Amino acid sequence: MLEIIIYSAIIGIIGGGCIAAGAARMFHAPEIQAMGAFRTLGELNACNGDPIAHFSFGLGFFFSAAASTVAAGALSQDVMHRIVPNWSAAILLVKNPKPEETLQNPRKMMLAGAVVGGVLLVFLNTMARLIPEKLSLIASEVLTPATGWLLNPVMPAIFWLAAIDAGKVTGLWGTILGGVSALITGNAVPGIVLGILIGKSAEENGYKSKIVQVLIAIVVVMFIAIAYFRGFFGNF
Repeated sequence: MLEIIIYSAIIGIIGGGCIAAGAARMFHAPEIQAMGAFRTLGELNACNGDPIAHFSFGLGFFFSAAASTVAAGALSQDVMHRIVPNWSAAILLVKNPKPEETLQNPRKMMLAGAVVGGVLLVFLNTMARLIPEKLSLIASEVLTPATGWLLNPVMPAIFWLAAIDAGKVTGLWGTILGGVSALITGNAVPGIVLGILIGKSAEENGYKSKIVQVLIAIVVVMFIAIAYFRGFFGNF
């Protein structure tokens, strides 16, 4: 047990710090490049600098991560991509509500992410080690369906409302791309997030901006490619 705690703490501190710092550095692109998930950036933006929203968003995926750890003995990708960045942001924003000084600060996010990652991995791996096999099966059967309901339709509805609240242009793009994403992939969230990014960029820079035009072109090509390789066009 001690070995699990030590390894979990080391991996959680290093991984959590790097992931949180990378997410913060993405706000400074293209001047400063960083490794990070595009969806993580979109989800952090969707919480709009509200510590409660960041914590609630991470909490929703915490239950699915706990179920995965207990049932399968493996950490889901949501631990690093969603829980650590959002809980790190929530901790920092409680003390200072200015995102540009907290959420967008790589050094502060790295420190917060290291703490969150270390504690989170120790908790999840210790819990998985202590819970008996029968209880693990029960947890998997109960929490997995609940997580499915959270991911669809609860999360798409939350992001869609966030897109509408951001303005008419952003709401329109979020609705259109969310619908396209739902048809092609079965999940509206990626499309809504992309719609929020395009809509806000269009509102700030206009459609004549090269950045907006390139972003729209990339999204169109991406959805066409995904639809093609998923056999979407063959269903017509």
